[in-house]
Amino acid sequence: MRPLPVGLLVALATLVLDQASKLGLLFLADLPVRQPVVLAPFAQLVVVWNHGVSYGLFQQDGALGRWALVGISLAASVALAAWMARAGSRLLAASLGLIVGGALGNAVDRAAYGAVFDFVHLHAGAWSWYVFNVADAGIVFGVAGLLYDGLVLERRRPADAGGRA
Repeated sequence: MRPLPVGLLVALATLVLDQASKLGLLFLADLPVRQPVVLAPFAQLVVVWNHGVSYGLFQQDGALGRWALVGISLAASVALAAWMARAGSRLLAASLGLIVGGALGNAVDRAAYGAVFDFVHLHAGAWSWYVFNVADAGIVFGVAGLLYDGLVLERRRPADAGGRA
């Protein structure tokens, strides 16, 4: 399979899994009423509405900030999709797809609810990781894939391949 269809499928799968998990937890499992749901000694499901971006930075309480973040997410998704269309490898396209799907998933939340629904809380003793969702995980794994592709695989590619594998 060529890189672009791989990236688009990964983006769609990330978006669908993200929205399905959020809708299921909000409306079927009624997580806002039942929280916290303990999954393991180090993991639980909770409800956190993030009005900012990663790690709760740049909190936005007004409509202008909310829609600005939606616009930024959509613009970034378009730019990353354009990069995906030129990707020379399936890993690069899939990594970009994870980021696009995650950005779109969080943009849907902002448009629908005014904030992003985060629900996975990892912790150990006094240590606590930020609360995240499937979209956030997709973005993190996508960035990791980009770093691996750019820092490791790029060095292994023959010079005459033009950076394509």
